[in-house]
Parts: sequence; C-alpha cells; structure tokens
Amino acid sequence: MERRIVITADGSKTIHLVDLNEHYHSIHGAIQEAKHVFIKHGLLFFKDTFVTSSAVEKFSHYIHILEIGLGTGLNAYLTFLESEKLNVSIDYTGVEAYPITSEELQALNYSEALNMDSDKVFQQIHQVTCEEKHTLVPQFSLTKQTKFFSDINDQELYDIIYFDAFGARVQPELWTEDIFQKMYNALKPNGILVTYSAKGSVRRAMLAVGFQVEKLPGPPGKREMLRARKGSSNL
Repeated sequence: MERRIVITADGSKTIHLVDLNEHYHSIHGAIQEAKHVFIKHGLLFFKDTFVTSSAVEKFSHYIHILEIGLGTGLNAYLTFLESEKLNVSIDYTGVEAYPITSEELQALNYSEALNMDSDKVFQQIHQVTCEEKHTLVPQFSLTKQTKFFSDINDQELYDIIYFDAFGARVQPELWTEDIFQKMYNALKPNGILVTYSAKGSVRRAMLAVGFQVEKLPGPPGKREMLRARKGSSNL
C-alpha cells in the first residue's frame, strides 16, 4: 500500500494512505485536531472534572490512558507535553498493530511545528520496545502493545481512551458494538472515551453498550465529535 508524508493545514505533517485515501490525522491540521479532540475534550476535561486539586499538588495522581491507534505518536507526544504543564502523572498505553517505519518517523515534524527545542521524548515513543512499561520521564510512562484492537480484553484499567482508529469508511469493523463493548469494559467507572468521529452509527453503537454519549464541537474541518462516559453506580 502506497504511503506518503503530507503537510496539513496547520503546517504539521501526517501520513496519507493513498490507496484508501485515508490520513492518520486531519488534513485540516494534524496538531490542531489532536489538541482539540484528545487533549481539550479528553485529558483536560477528565483532569478538571475528576482529579482533585490536592492530588495534583501532591503529584500523586496517575491518569491512565489507552490510545486506540498509536500511529504517528502525536497524541502520546502532546499528552506528555501537557502532563508537564498540568503537574499530573500519565500512565500511557498505545495499541498499534502496524507501527510506522523509521523513515516515516524521521519525516514527521511535530517538534518543529510545536517550537520544541528537542524531540527526544517523541523519538523515545517510537524507539522503546513493545510489551513492557518504560518511564520516559518521571511523570510519563509508556507501554506499547502490538496487537489488534479486537484482542483487547482489559477490565477497568483506564481513565481515558483516545479512540483514534482509521475511519469507519475504510475500517467499519473497528467501530462496532463489539469493539465499543471492549472499550467500555476497559474503562474505570467515570472513565471517558473521546473520538473525532460523530457518525450516527458510531454513536448508536456506543449507546448500545451502555455509554452516556454527548456531541461536542469538532476540530477544524469537522462539525462535531463524540465523547462517551462510563457511568458510576455512586452517581
């Protein structure tokens, strides 16, 4: 399958799967999309809603994140950068069946687009070995898992899921009730799932497995996105 590195509207790059006409990130801005969907409506929402100020002050609260589709590593990298600002610790798990190549890694420009002096952590995200936890910096640990999303069987491990699979147009099997049941099971009570998609079929699949689902304004180029929450018996 032909793959090309292309520049998106905000100057950051993404990977284009030519045969499928599918991109790893939005052509309207890779970094803009990731910040809007996963950081603003995922990490920041969860931290502001469920993490107490005393836990942040003590630097004692870990937020456990599962990313469905580690891909270019952009979402993980932005989460690492945000963890430094928020003074929270992140335990990050990224699932990716088909990691990007070293050539693609070197062609991506996220550190440059973000005006970062060093891309050491971004490089580490791709270079560390899979199937074991690595502490990249004291407040950010990463576990990469090389497997298919259908093989996820975790039970109440995560606070947040970044659902960043390829779109339902090209991989409809990743947006089914069966997959979202696995996501529901993997979340702790009050855990949230955020995704760029706002398709009616996706929302219905989420609702069918028990999620509380809300539509939110989408990133540039998309009218809406979805955030789903696993309820708590205590509420």
